Amino acid sequence: DVQLQASGGGSVPTGGSLRLSCATSGFTFEEHTVGWFRQAPGKEREGLSCINIGDGSTYYSDSVKGRFTISRDKDKKMVYLDLNGLKPEDTAVYYCARRWMTGLSTTVWEYDYWGQGTLVTVSS
Repeated sequence: DVQLQASGGGSVPTGGSLRLSCATSGFTFEEHTVGWFRQAPGKEREGLSCINIGDGSTYYSDSVKGRFTISRDKDKKMVYLDLNGLKPEDTAVYYCARRWMTGLSTTVWEYDYWGQGTLVTVSS
């Protein structure tokens, strides 16, 4: 069965950094794109970044570009999101998900499997 497990969230001060990890299993890793999303209370789920596992190409949303970095480890079947320069408005539950096939898009409905979220809280 396809599984994705997000971890690494926590509480950090404004300007701090955090590494989120997504452990995957149950699918052919190289044939898909994995994305990161977040959802704050009362907000729609927001696409942040994604990476094509095979060739390593990436996409970043404007809200995240220049601050967050996505990467993957093919051997470990892991995807990471490095969060830098964190702001209070980054506070949200962060999710990793698998796109149905390769493609640099963070359109929510194009992702068919989702991990449980990990909470990131950015304080003063």
